Amino acid sequence: MSESRVPRITGFARWPHEATARTAGKALRDRVPRAAHDQLPDGGDRPGPLGALEASNSGRIDGLIPLRVGRMAASPFAFLRGSAGLMAADLVDTPVTGVGAQICGDAHAANFGLYGDAHGRLVMDINDFDETVHGPWEWDVKRLAASLVLAGREAGASEDKCRAAAYDAVGAYRRTMRLLAKLPVLDAWNAIAHEELLAHADARDLLGTLEQVSAKARKNTSAKFASRSTELLADGGRRFVDALPVLRRVPDAEAASVAGALDGYLRTVSEDRLPLLARYAVHDVAFRVVGTGSVGTRSYVVLLLDHLGEPLVLQVKEARASALRPYVAKAGFDVADPDSGTGSAKGSRSRSGGGSAHEGRRVVLGQKRMQVVSDILLGWTTVEGLPYQVRQFRNRKGSVDPAALETGLIDDYARMTGALLARAHSHSADPRLIAGYCGKNDELDAAITTFAVAYADRTEADHAELLGAIRTGKVSAELGI
Repeated sequence: MSESRVPRITGFARWPHEATARTAGKALRDRVPRAAHDQLPDGGDRPGPLGALEASNSGRIDGLIPLRVGRMAASPFAFLRGSAGLMAADLVDTPVTGVGAQICGDAHAANFGLYGDAHGRLVMDINDFDETVHGPWEWDVKRLAASLVLAGREAGASEDKCRAAAYDAVGAYRRTMRLLAKLPVLDAWNAIAHEELLAHADARDLLGTLEQVSAKARKNTSAKFASRSTELLADGGRRFVDALPVLRRVPDAEAASVAGALDGYLRTVSEDRLPLLARYAVHDVAFRVVGTGSVGTRSYVVLLLDHLGEPLVLQVKEARASALRPYVAKAGFDVADPDSGTGSAKGSRSRSGGGSAHEGRRVVLGQKRMQVVSDILLGWTTVEGLPYQVRQFRNRKGSVDPAALETGLIDDYARMTGALLARAHSHSADPRLIAGYCGKNDELDAAITTFAVAYADRTEADHAELLGAIRTGKVSAELGI
């Protein structure tokens, strides 16, 4: 490419030449052989399942901790879903290439799903970013692979099927990264449409299941939630009604604090959305318990009504520090670098304010970096000194329960999620670099599959230890809720 006659502008053209990027990716194999990713450290220094659980419960609402423990106790897959920090402690001693990306941090198989875009169309992507951070791309791939083994076992799939699911997920990740590396940058950034993804990932058999999930997702709206969870008042307004233990009304002072914090939220939303939000009035606030990994954190739903009384519900959810933060730092990555577009390891310049960065901002920016299309009302705020993320609630969300899939579909689902994960990583890491490392053969696929099976075995042992502690009364749990 010839030299431009205009000066080089900072922030543009930071990627190396095509040949340089691929060569650099291949060269990483000399330092970190792809076969080395089968390693699972013996865990001698790991905190253990009970110690990790206790640490992760710090700062949560005491009364909800038994509910969180009960949900984690439901199955080994459920335990994995609630123990992202414990897995990060295990991963910190595994090989990494040093190539960083904006990672989900909790890329298990149940954290992929459908949601609505600004025009009401359904999009399939990763949909949970509480743990997102700048870190090693390999960690997301390994967490996904291990979760698929556990989900397959819970679904009753044979061990060969479970191994095949992990293997197929990694293979789809590798092949998708190679595809993205060959595309023009803008095409790669916006890839891949829903139907094209199924074809590319060879997951067409999953289409019927996704159509069923899509039909339910289209009905999963603020209006439907409000109709079930609120009551009409004499003045024409509405208010939430208790639905314990999941939904409860809050004292007036607490509701006022949450509602008042929305003023700060408005300063974080894209300015073109402010006229839209200005057409709604806040009517009520309630506390609502959230999913397995987040149970015990503070989370509210805010009811807004327009001039016709039609509802919009926002979720105001506490944003805790990522459970991966200390481990990605130990692995050599700059966790205070959410504004970097290079996906570099430690040493890149930070513009985020370091450790003082708002955790809600971390979650929102991480989500926008990884998704092709994000909620148009994403933002963040602070309530009584604690950071929160804000988003639409019930924005036509739908998901596939991988542990309830027909056993013949688990590998199709695995290929789809592997492709989605590659697309998400390619927004912040050079796909040519990762593709150069991953290569054309299945050496990486086989290695991570071996790791995934071993980690699934370890998770089953951790889950059994938790069940033992519950039986002896050492740990309190509310089961079956």
